[in-house]
Amino acid sequence: MTDLQNIVFPSLKDRVVIVTGAGQGIGRVFAKAFGKAGSRVVIAELNEKRAASVSGEIMEAGGEALAVTTDVADPNSVNEMVEVVTDDWGRIDVLINNAAIFSTLEMRPFEQIPLEEWEQVLRVNVTGAFLCARAALPAMRKAGWGRIINILNTGAKAPPPTGAPTAVTRAAGLALTKVLAGEGAPHNVLVNGLLVGRIESDQWVKRHAAENKGRSIEAFYDEMGGIIPMGRVGTAEEFANVACFLASDAGTYVTGTAINIDGGLCPVV
Repeated sequence: MTDLQNIVFPSLKDRVVIVTGAGQGIGRVFAKAFGKAGSRVVIAELNEKRAASVSGEIMEAGGEALAVTTDVADPNSVNEMVEVVTDDWGRIDVLINNAAIFSTLEMRPFEQIPLEEWEQVLRVNVTGAFLCARAALPAMRKAGWGRIINILNTGAKAPPPTGAPTAVTRAAGLALTKVLAGEGAPHNVLVNGLLVGRIESDQWVKRHAAENKGRSIEAFYDEMGGIIPMGRVGTAEEFANVACFLASDAGTYVTGTAINIDGGLCPVV
């Protein structure tokens, strides 16, 4: 496996990068990866303690970070977060729309999904990305440079049974990506989606614990690796590295795409 510690993106230095839902899971890994690359990282997270913890990790490693308590489903909260960022650092270069409800959802038949749960997932996963992009776009257009990366999953193209809320919102995120890409391109605001497959993450650990009593997470990962062409689940660092590529000057002609990061599991969708 590639030594990710040796992969660098010099053009990310001093870029102002907002990562929503960065207090845990892959969001935390994204934030630390950008921090290591020299970016100024905004931890836009609902949980204040988690936001402060990740911000502290980045700064202890010599990076720059700003923790801003943010509810992505609340337009006032999102607007306040953007104001804090622009007041402190003067601009917004990259927005990673990562905040989502996933690991706490119960896999169940469509007709058993509570309306309240359905609406909450839509509000966070779809409306949250819409609100954050809407708030960040003016600064990007003004600068003539911006990157928006929507974190989705392979369910956007190949939805599993009994996972309707996640799959539907991820498919909506895919459409949002394409719409924003078309509108942003004339202003050099590039918008792409990342479709995550099976990776080692806090979210999968939580989901596994809720659904697979008595079986270790290692056994679960081994089982998943058995159906993935590369023979293993991925790591959150591998996922974050693709986000860094898209946000860097290496991806200056890439927009409107949705990249599968799944070890070849869904090659035809």
